[in-house]
Amino acid sequence: MSYFKSRRSAVVARNGSVATSQPLAAQAGLQILRDGGNAIDAAVATAAVLNVVEPMSTGIGGDMFALIWDKTERKVVSLNGSGRQAAAANVADVRKAGYESIQNSGEGSQFAVSVPGTVHGWETALNQYGR
Repeated sequence: MSYFKSRRSAVVARNGSVATSQPLAAQAGLQILRDGGNAIDAAVATAAVLNVVEPMSTGIGGDMFALIWDKTERKVVSLNGSGRQAAAANVADVRKAGYESIQNSGEGSQFAVSVPGTVHGWETALNQYGR
């Protein structure tokens, strides 16, 4: 019994599929698969196209996380493409500025800024698991 009524019909594929909120991004991922790429290659290509066609929803200025089946090791691996803090960041500077903790928004939130990790996450995924 299905409790969710989709607006679209079901799709069955034998060799792979790509699902996104945007058809152009799905086409890019599908083309990568047709050209011999694997799921990681297609996922990165799809995400990159989404940066262009849906910039209000996705972008390289954020983070990237992935769970990937490593066929060789026969286990699930995780990639953490979250941003990194500046090398010189430290708690003493936060306290010196008058804060007991790093704020999520408003005054003091400048200490929460990180370098976006998306592109490095894509690079890691492609280098380790792409074709």
